[in-house]
Amino acid sequence: MSEIIDGNATAKSIHQELKDELSKLNFGRPPCVAFIRVGEDPASVSYVKKKGKVAAEIGIESRLHVLPETTEQNELDALIDKLNGDETVDAILVQAPLPKQLNERRTFNRVRADKDVDGFSNANLGLLCQEDPQAFVACTPAGIAELLKRSGVKTAGKKAVIIGRSLIVGKPMALLLSKKGSDATVTVCHSKSENLAEICSQADILIAAVGRPNTVSADMVKEGACVIDVGINRIPSSETKSGYRLVGDVDFKSVSPKCSKITPVPGGVGPMTVAMLMRNTLSAYKRHMAERKI
Repeated sequence: MSEIIDGNATAKSIHQELKDELSKLNFGRPPCVAFIRVGEDPASVSYVKKKGKVAAEIGIESRLHVLPETTEQNELDALIDKLNGDETVDAILVQAPLPKQLNERRTFNRVRADKDVDGFSNANLGLLCQEDPQAFVACTPAGIAELLKRSGVKTAGKKAVIIGRSLIVGKPMALLLSKKGSDATVTVCHSKSENLAEICSQADILIAAVGRPNTVSADMVKEGACVIDVGINRIPSSETKSGYRLVGDVDFKSVSPKCSKITPVPGGVGPMTVAMLMRNTLSAYKRHMAERKI
């Protein structure tokens, strides 16, 4: 039976490490992250609430800015510009997805690189490509890398297959795994990939980030592989009060017996995404304070 990689427990350890580190700093004010939410999408409301709760537990101040669903691009830009210029704000996070009238790429690029703790801007993606230590890495890939490290998964020389090529997960994950020090041989698959099952079955490390429930089945997984499930999908269920249950992109029941290690859904990658956001925020805070010589 495979080892379950407990993202909840790992994230809590990181929260405590950040809290301990922050307690040793004396900069006159706490770190501050500004959340921007446009509209009342239930998932976005829940995610931002969770991030604010974790921030408070660590000792990070959070400021929530809620804009109406009808917000236009110039209005969102104006708020980002205001926060970019606010020296008491160390980090800015724009909660995705945004309403259709708003351009996500333009929005992410509007956030100042040294406050872009989501790591979605072209500046930070470019720095990551250059393997610059100043890069803020997108939080989900950073969380996966931390899970692999803390779980003792060796990446050097290993075959890693990523299913999904998004700017949020797939592409930065490929850069992280292939950079010097990680040294994996990386294949990125997507909707146009041929022989997907064959490619996946060769992976020592398989990362599923496609957003479709139970996409990865047992026949796609190599015996003894490490499987990381990024997906969070709601499927109907008569066994829960809500009428649905959460599953990943991996068919956990059939795949887990073949793995050496696997992340569950929920409780795997999700908590690590929030933990990495907090780590990036603390890093931004320390940089800003150092620049101001406080």
